[in-house]
Amino acid sequence: MNIYKHLAFICLAGILLISCSENNYKFKLNATKKANLGAKANIKFEQLKGDKIDSVHIYVNKKRVNKNETTVSFNTSDFGVGKHLITAIAFYPNKSKKLNNSIEVFANKAPKLLGFKIINTYPHDNKAYTQGLEYHNGYLYESTGRRGESSLRKVDIKTGKVLQKTDLDKKYFGEGMTIFDNKIYWLTWQARKGFIYSLDTFEKIGSFDYNKSNEGWGLTHNESELIKSDGTNKIWFLNPSDQKEKRSIQVYTNKLTIKELNELELINGKIYANYWKKPLIAIINPKNGTVEGIVNLTDLVKEMKKTQNLVDEDEVLNGIAYDKENNRIFVTGKYWNKLFEIEIIKQ
Repeated sequence: MNIYKHLAFICLAGILLISCSENNYKFKLNATKKANLGAKANIKFEQLKGDKIDSVHIYVNKKRVNKNETTVSFNTSDFGVGKHLITAIAFYPNKSKKLNNSIEVFANKAPKLLGFKIINTYPHDNKAYTQGLEYHNGYLYESTGRRGESSLRKVDIKTGKVLQKTDLDKKYFGEGMTIFDNKIYWLTWQARKGFIYSLDTFEKIGSFDYNKSNEGWGLTHNESELIKSDGTNKIWFLNPSDQKEKRSIQVYTNKLTIKELNELELINGKIYANYWKKPLIAIINPKNGTVEGIVNLTDLVKEMKKTQNLVDEDEVLNGIAYDKENNRIFVTGKYWNKLFEIEIIKQ
């Protein structure tokens, strides 16, 4: 046997040895497929073939949930509603093998169905493709969308008059906005970029890139975080100092997930979110993602149509603002000529 054949034989033998060693081990990962929030879920790792392994690490969303047990029970409340990745990594001599599974967690009760009554009606610019709406110190602040039309505005509520305005670069499609620490944070749609403006002067003072979320839709804030929707069922919580996405929740009822969440507003500790192209507002628990209530505004759209012919399929309900001091909720829509102050009531 010449040296080349000898080397080839050694290589082939090595490959066969590795292959045989790999095939000597076989594993299975079982998990609860669906559960309601608060219920216990189970994970079971099984070794079907091979010598005793060194250890197994089991994770839910990259958080380890076992010490070295092969059967684990965990509380779904620790992870909230949504689809969660389950991973097991088996370690054996000089090797490891990863197995994946998942669980889907739903809310443990149906959302309350809510209605509304109109308290006041105000004029609204019917050329404003409303994307973001926020009340601050007696005025409405509004961001509008569509390329070449996107603007940031300060508006007098009673008259609908635009008191201050700046336009976005025509290459961007403006989306939601919020006011935090005397700054306006304004999203764009698909450019993976947001901008920061001075509240007083509307001068652009900064920008930021999206890190984990692909698109910008709605924006609001709590006392320490920006809160962002991206068109999926996820809501992201951002650090205001660097605008990085820290964490996210998924939004679910007791039966299904809610996608295409749009404009956002934080009201009494809950996230209010417009459904895209539906006359509904979801009331979301920011701790776990459960939909606690759904406000049906179908009759508000009917009221709009009495005085305005809504012909464009995009002329939909969008925009929620909250006056905390006076406990007032304002809503409007894209290209609507009215702004409504409403009270949410039980049906």
